[in-house]
Amino acid sequence: MTVRFITLGCKTNFYESQAMGEAFRQKGYEITEGERADVYVVNTCAVTKTGAQKSRQQISRIKRKYPSAVVVVVGCLVQTDSESLEKLGADVLVGSAGKNRVADLVTEALKGKKTVLVGDIMKERTFEELPLTAHQSRIRANVKIEDGCDNFCAYCIIPYARGLVRSRALSDIQKEVELLSQNGFLEVVLTGIHIGSYGKDLKDGKSLIDVIETVCSVEGIKRVRLGSVEPVVITDDFVRRISKLPNLCPQFHLSLQSGCTKTLERMRRRYTAKEYEAGVKRLRGNIKDVSITTDLMVGFPGETDEEFMESYEFCKRIGFMQMHIFKYSVREGTLAAKMEQVPEAVKEERSKKMLALAEEMKREFYSSFEGREIEVLAEQKTADGTYHATAANYMEVFVKSDEDITGKIVKYTV
Repeated sequence: MTVRFITLGCKTNFYESQAMGEAFRQKGYEITEGERADVYVVNTCAVTKTGAQKSRQQISRIKRKYPSAVVVVVGCLVQTDSESLEKLGADVLVGSAGKNRVADLVTEALKGKKTVLVGDIMKERTFEELPLTAHQSRIRANVKIEDGCDNFCAYCIIPYARGLVRSRALSDIQKEVELLSQNGFLEVVLTGIHIGSYGKDLKDGKSLIDVIETVCSVEGIKRVRLGSVEPVVITDDFVRRISKLPNLCPQFHLSLQSGCTKTLERMRRRYTAKEYEAGVKRLRGNIKDVSITTDLMVGFPGETDEEFMESYEFCKRIGFMQMHIFKYSVREGTLAAKMEQVPEAVKEERSKKMLALAEEMKREFYSSFEGREIEVLAEQKTADGTYHATAANYMEVFVKSDEDITGKIVKYTV
């Protein structure tokens, strides 16, 4: 039988979909990317109204086109709005806990038994194991190290969808990375909902830096990359310890959201613009060829022209290698939804201005490496015969080669 995964949202969702796929393979299913399948698994997103809408549209489309197929709906939107999804006719509904049971629940659904598995996510206190050691990109593998978030930012629904921080045992992380290495993976990315909070629930003194050091010590892993972290993680001790790890990628995705401290306060972020800048300076002062990437929101409720320009000038001063810019979107159930909203036209204008700045900063970063020889990991051959490759600091280049260099680290002159 065939099963098709339709995944919306973040990297953690994609990791979990692939891990669920591994469980299906063990039961004899074939994972398909074709349109038609016996079983559809829709891994939903609830971060934005658009993400929720797209999730519902996918479910409705599948039920309409393939009424005889088993439809499984999992993830954040199920956790926050299971009643409306149940009305769409799904055969299996699983919230943010229980994804390791999905393949078994499909077996029951094929016998005619429907299941709704949505508990109180705030009462979950243990990390749900859903390891993924085989069927990922042969070049780069994601490793989920924690779930949940305790921050409750004013605009974010995720703590209500994912629950509080639940850290994975360090020994289990190490075992998964060792298996990945044995299976030929060269690079791993540490991912989760809020990886900077790793260990706060374990009460054993372990934190994110301990995970990084452990994973970097696994033989055969050439690169270790971090998912998104917040600037509060970048302490003097953290930088001192990571500076001793040659296979830790010098790319740090430091979540910013705004370069204006007043806006950050309304967002309920737990740092100031000054603290963010201090973290960047620590990294640049100690890590060679480091790149800083970020997320930035424009048009958060109450953001004035002056606050936006303060954020704009802050970003310009930092000089990001890459920015993910998005317009604030109202998410019902959050504090920000009740605040005074910025007009859509203003958000659009600010977004365009930030996007232009992001492109300018990216060009400047790349030009600073012009003429230098760097090491890049060739990931895949493109249609024009060149190889798409990434440097350790996440610069993207295209390499010409007469031999197949896929999966190899090669020299490249920028």
